[in-house]
Amino acid sequence: MAFQRRGGKKKPQISQTPEEEQEYLMRTPVPKGKEVFGIVEQRVGGSRMIVRCMDGKTRNCRIPGRLKKRLWVREGDLVVVEPWEFGGDEKGDVILKYRRNQVDYLRKKGYLRMLDEFEEF
Repeated sequence: MAFQRRGGKKKPQISQTPEEEQEYLMRTPVPKGKEVFGIVEQRVGGSRMIVRCMDGKTRNCRIPGRLKKRLWVREGDLVVVEPWEFGGDEKGDVILKYRRNQVDYLRKKGYLRMLDEFEEF
């Protein structure tokens, strides 16, 4: 019988470690096609945020409904942005958030050279 995660009288709870402390290997996807790297500058509200992209443009991005409950994004996070077909210079969708160990891997492989020039992350 498996342990319950929450609730119940006299039931042991499973302790979980924060996301930053978990160090395990996983694939690190890179942007393909029209997708670009971006850094979240400001959360506007309603699953929208202002993202500074590596192509030099600042976009008002949103988290699509299929990722709304799964993708929690904070200011300063590295994300992948897919610009919209219309209004692509101003708007886009956040489709992926990188974890700390993935950012280190991308920096080591040379994908984030422009990010090192900004010196903010």
